[in-house]
Parts: sequence; C-alpha cells; structure tokens
Amino acid sequence: MSEATSRPLRIAVIGTNYLGANTAAGMAEFGFDVIGVEIDEHRLKLLNDGKAPLYEPGLDPLLKKHTGSGRLRFTNDYTEIADWADVHFICVGTPQLEGSEAADLSQVHSVVTMLAPLLTRPVLVVGRSTVPVGTSKIVETRFHAEAPAGTGVEIAWQPEFLREAHGVDDTLHPDRLVFGVQSERAESRLRDVFATPIAEGSPVVVCNLPTAELVKAGANAFLATKISFINALAEMADATGADVTQLADALGHDKRIGRGMLNAGPGYGGGCLPKDLRAFMHRAGELGVEEVITFLREVDDINQHRRARIVDLTHELLGGEWVGKNVTVLGAAFKAGTDDVRDSPALDVAGRIQLHGANVTVFDPEAMENARRVRPTLRYAPTALEACRDAHAVLHLTEWPEFRELDPVTLKDVVTDPVVVDARLSLDMAAWRAAGWTYRAPGRH
Repeated sequence: MSEATSRPLRIAVIGTNYLGANTAAGMAEFGFDVIGVEIDEHRLKLLNDGKAPLYEPGLDPLLKKHTGSGRLRFTNDYTEIADWADVHFICVGTPQLEGSEAADLSQVHSVVTMLAPLLTRPVLVVGRSTVPVGTSKIVETRFHAEAPAGTGVEIAWQPEFLREAHGVDDTLHPDRLVFGVQSERAESRLRDVFATPIAEGSPVVVCNLPTAELVKAGANAFLATKISFINALAEMADATGADVTQLADALGHDKRIGRGMLNAGPGYGGGCLPKDLRAFMHRAGELGVEEVITFLREVDDINQHRRARIVDLTHELLGGEWVGKNVTVLGAAFKAGTDDVRDSPALDVAGRIQLHGANVTVFDPEAMENARRVRPTLRYAPTALEACRDAHAVLHLTEWPEFRELDPVTLKDVVTDPVVVDARLSLDMAAWRAAGWTYRAPGRH
C-alpha cells in the first residue's frame, strides 16, 4: 500500500442502509471527504437529499449537514470511487440465507465483483459487514486475483457495534475499536481514519482477521445469552413469586455481570442479533464445534419460548377464548428508537394471536409503514388511544417512552376490559392497578 499524499484521506462507503449510512455520515463528521455507493435508486435519492433510508435518531441532521457542505455525496457508480478513494469500507447486508441458518454473503461478493476489476492502485479495503469467520480471507483471495493492483489491495476487518436507536452516537463515540489487520501500514491507516474517537479515549484492540470476525459474532452471542438468561429467570420468578426486575437490579450490581441487557421481556429481535446468532451456529457446525451449537441453540429456544409465553398469558387473561376478542398491541418495532420490524417480537406475538382468531390492532410511533408491509392482515390505528378502543386486552410489547406515559385512567374509558400485559416490565404497575386494571407482567409481582 503506497503512502497517502499530503491531501486528507478519501473514503468510500459501499452499501448505505443502516450501517453504511451511519458510517458515511460519521466519516464526514470526522473531517473526511466521503462517497457512498448505493445501487437502490430510491435510497440513493433520499441520501443525496440528506435523508436517511430508515428511522434513526440524529442521522438525518448529520446527513443533511454533510451533503449540504459537499463533504458527503452518494453514487451508484463504482468507477467514481475506484481510483478516488484511499479506503473502501464494505457495509453491505449479510442477511440470513433463505432456507438456512447460514449468512447470505451474496452482497459482499457482489462488491468484490464490481470493485476489484477497477482497482489499479494500492488501497485498503475494510470490511464492516458482519460475516462468518474465514470470510475475509476469501474476500482477500478474490481481490488479489481480480484487481489489477493485485496484492496491493490489502484487506482489513473492522467490525461495528452499533445499537439501533444509538447508531450516530456509537459511530462518533465508539466504546471500542477493533482493527483486524495484517500489517502495520493497515493499522496506521485505520488509526488515521479513527483519529477523532481515539483522541477522545476510545480503546483500540488490534488483532488478526479471524479474531475481528469473531468479535461481533461473539458479542452478539453473549448479549443473546444474557437476554435469554434473564428471561429464564423470569420464568422462575413466575413460579415462585419473585420479582424479576428486582432480581435483575441485584444481579446488575455485581461488576462481573452488569445491569445492561438484563431486562426481561419478549426476547431479542431485529435485523442483526437473531440472524448473526444463527449464522454463528451454522459456522460452528461447519467447523465441527458442537458445544457452541448446543449452547446457542438453547439460548435461541429460550428466546422463542418467551414469545409463546406472552401469547399463552394473553389467552389465560381472555378467559381461554380467542374468537371475538379484541387485542391491542402497543409496538411494532423490535425495540424503541427504530422503525426496524425485522424479527420483531411484537409483530410475531401479534401475528400468533391473530392466527388464533382474535382481532389484533397495532400502533407504533415510527414503524407503522414497515409493519404494514410485513403483516398486512393486522389492523393498524393512528394513535395508541384508538388502538386500545374496545380492547379486551392491551399488550405492551415495545418500550417506547410514550407508552409509559399513557394515562391508565383515560385508557380505561375506551377499552372493553381493563387488562394489560406489560411484556416490557416498564409500566407503572401501581398506577395501572390503582386505575382498576388487571396488570400482568411475566416475572413481576
């Protein structure tokens, strides 16, 4: 890799949905000139207008700031970035392969197919996409074989740890930076790119490529384990009269455990953690590491059981009847602060209840459009109040702050039966019961 000239580094970001849009805007905020590559025409137009292709707090203002300044722009033409950029970030999606638990790497390979033949000078290609361990070496082999620059194209992997609803802050102020590199030159280049957060104190872990690939998979697997663990304890709390929220607080004071991600609820969801966990299990199977598969399969099973438990509890509160009952689901996004409904526990529970014969009405502050596309047969209301009208049971399934602020006295006047299932364990139990509601929260008493 040749040394950079006196001009600032130029950065290309390939794939500009959630990860790529945050990365491109963040790199512009760090002071670099950035070109994002996006092949979807609708998404491309949105981005060049300074608008994110999805709901993410703070991302629109950051995009508008830097598309307006000229520091950031987006294109669908790889020829515009090939010789222009010094560092190419791969930020495309790696969804679950249809009919398999494996990761679908077609978008990653498409990037190599499009970019490699255009690279005529030494550059650094940095993977940020979450991939099975071993992918980076396959990508490297292809670049070396297909790029005119050959081995002058160096591969690094720099996994992201963005939390949806906190993506901008996590991009600008990461809690750690992992550099999977094969040379001091690549490490130095990445330190230049991330000089701003490093100067602010973000710790850097330098490792080899397979370690960097495993970090994200390992982090997600651990978080999934933690969520399933507290949900398993919630089942114990139900059986014994314990309170899982107080239990979590007590456990969280142990510095070895910590309170984060120790909230019982309907289980994890979203577009990353579930599919990454399953891809990790699939890769472990390919490598013959059976212990990992057995352990993580149980973690995933506990997560799925949690959704079934909420359906069963609702059935119990409806007197064992589904037909003719109206059920309100507050929430469609897999968590608050996003419009992402991929593998959403809220929509999964809503769909299961509808299949049993109940009438299900959904409201979410941000995810209504996406929810309608995924579950078009559900009913949708314009407000939480309207969603609750004539309900025989209200299910709180996404922890939006506005749901915690709902007045149980006002809501009682519009429902048929004042029954609430607080699956997120975050409503004011005393206030709802004082207002005359039957309040149930799995694991809470």
